Amino acid sequence: MTDSKTHTSEQRPLQGRVFRPATPAELAEAIEQAFDYRGDVTVTLASGETVEGYLFNRVADGPRPSIHMYPKNASGARQFAYAELTAIALSGEDTASGTSWEAWVTKKESQRQLEAQQEEAAARARGHL
Repeated sequence: MTDSKTHTSEQRPLQGRVFRPATPAELAEAIEQAFDYRGDVTVTLASGETVEGYLFNRVADGPRPSIHMYPKNASGARQFAYAELTAIALSGEDTASGTSWEAWVTKKESQRQLEAQQEEAAARARGHL
């Protein structure tokens, strides 16, 4: 599977990656990556059509493996057979990008400090400190 981004040993964001699978196994892997992605994806079909939207389901087993998407700027879901897909891009903003345990702990600690400062100021205003 070719990927339009260069590979590094460090963890990198998925947004912007483009998968052009060369085998059914690579296609299945790309679809799983797109399904787990928390932003919009853009699929390119064998017909040349591109569709951007939210990938909400995939059916890997059965006679006609397919994905299901809610296209951006359209109503209703669309279904595409795996065989129709030539590329998958993780095109939309990853809504959970940068949210790690460490970031959550840092945010919560900042909130706790702010609340403590507000409580102290309120206590001083009441004359308790």
